[in-house]
Amino acid sequence: MPHISLNSDDPGIRGLFRFRPETALPLNQLAEVLLRGESTLTRGERELIAAYVSGLNECRFCCSSHSAFAAAQLPEGMELVEQVRADPAGAPIPAKLKALLAIAGAVQRSGRAVTEDLILSARREGATDVEIHDTVLIAAAFCMFNRYVDGLGTFAPDDPAAYAAMAEVIVTAGYAREAAPAEQRAR
Repeated sequence: MPHISLNSDDPGIRGLFRFRPETALPLNQLAEVLLRGESTLTRGERELIAAYVSGLNECRFCCSSHSAFAAAQLPEGMELVEQVRADPAGAPIPAKLKALLAIAGAVQRSGRAVTEDLILSARREGATDVEIHDTVLIAAAFCMFNRYVDGLGTFAPDDPAAYAAMAEVIVTAGYAREAAPAEQRAR
């Protein structure tokens, strides 16, 4: 049961966005740029970073939704997402992504936990300054999103199918569509 009266039965951040659409717009725009904008990291890889950080923060809604979003955009699907969430260093992913996930994990603990060694390790594996920047910002943004969702006690569905349905919308239409007023989304 949410801590405040929402005007929607939508789960997680979606219900919060319906409650306060004026804050939904910039937050969805940020998610759109970070997770779907131009990047040398794939959309699936960026969603994987979001899912990983959300899992570390124990935010069930964000972890489940972004795991589904990542799985829908990675050829290896949910099996890989679960492997990464359980053991990123041992998961069958490129060394550069492992190094970026180590940075994301450090950000989740504290921005000051991001050390020069972590940055140098990512650079040695081929990470660019933009990829490092975006990894830090994705991790920081998801710490905020996770605290927003959990701080207001939002509902998180138990059924994985609910997250798969959300993934279809995000993969095809993106986050910016979620920020549009209802009458524009209906078009």
